[in-house]
Amino acid sequence: MNFPEMYKKELLDAIEKIDTGKVNQIIDWFREARDEGRTVFVCGNGGSASTASHFACDMVKGASYKRDKRFRIMALTDSLPTLTAYSNDVTYDIVFSEQLKNFAKPGDLVMAISGSGNSPNVLRAIEYANSIGCKTVGLTGRDGGQLGSLAQLNVQVAVPHMGRIEDAHMIICHMIGYYFMDTEMAATA
Repeated sequence: MNFPEMYKKELLDAIEKIDTGKVNQIIDWFREARDEGRTVFVCGNGGSASTASHFACDMVKGASYKRDKRFRIMALTDSLPTLTAYSNDVTYDIVFSEQLKNFAKPGDLVMAISGSGNSPNVLRAIEYANSIGCKTVGLTGRDGGQLGSLAQLNVQVAVPHMGRIEDAHMIICHMIGYYFMDTEMAATA
């Protein structure tokens, strides 16, 4: 088998591991946050940071444009000056939790993305969010790491390969985003 075929097969196996029941619960929480005017925060590191930024863009534009009900969503990964100031002056472990201390309110929704589930800055964000009464979602891989048990709702892609975990996380984000872009739009047409 050639490498692209092998990767495709293993990616399809990873996608099969996505618990769509839990993804539906996340969609319900996103709908509730939107309808109640709550803010959604999303964060991650490396490829997961890119997924967080991509997802926030999808929700701000694709799932909100020309709609009466709009998402208030912020990728905590997107303020480079804030990230580097905390990293340089304090510690990287608090770059997300400190932003939440400025912006998050009880009832808001925080989604953390981490393939390992063990990134200290992501864990601190979820711990803080839980402590003030936010709803918390984790997208994890492998064994779920610490994030899997900290998040109130965790979708775990239980495969060892980080690339396929990240691919599956993007697919989960597209499942959420395109629910609002396609399904809800069709329901109002």
